[in-house]
Amino acid sequence: MDERILLQDARGGDLDAFNRLVLAHQNHAYSFAYRMLGESEGAADAAQQAFLSAYRHLGELRGESFRSWLLRIVANACLDELRRRKRRPAVSLEDLAAGEDDERSDESLKVLADPAEGPESAVVRSDQRRAIEDCLALLTPEARATVLLVDVHALDYSEAARALRVALGTVKSRVARARADLRDCLRAKGELPPSSHRLESGASA
Repeated sequence: MDERILLQDARGGDLDAFNRLVLAHQNHAYSFAYRMLGESEGAADAAQQAFLSAYRHLGELRGESFRSWLLRIVANACLDELRRRKRRPAVSLEDLAAGEDDERSDESLKVLADPAEGPESAVVRSDQRRAIEDCLALLTPEARATVLLVDVHALDYSEAARALRVALGTVKSRVARARADLRDCLRAKGELPPSSHRLESGASA
């Protein structure tokens, strides 16, 4: 069914329609929260709370997709949780040289784009996934959220800016710097993914 119809029905109190939206987007919500918080229990809680909040505030959704709006809720919930925990990365890569600011997704993050891949592909990419997630954990929460929204969940810069409530230029700067930091980190680990191991950006996450 068309998502617009599901949204319309859900706004009218149709819980089954909303549950169908949940099924369509729960992987996006959970995978984002997991990579932000670094543990499954907290990620599951954050995703669940995001869906509850989305259901309560469906009437506020205007002019954007349900997915980008949901990721906005999840992102802010995760950032709030990280601030509450006062968790900071052990090593910050934010002061490394920024990469060129352009509109291309960083190819190294494509390895994270499909959690439902087959077992053979999962084995091939397991070391790369682990290295990428280790490098992601070194970024500040704000940089990590930004690059995940843009390069893994395929939001455009404007959508990411709305999600994170920051200026468009801030998103572009964060993405460029985070991509450069991730490349440097992966290169140091010897795990910069070759082009033959890249995934398509359109895969669900």
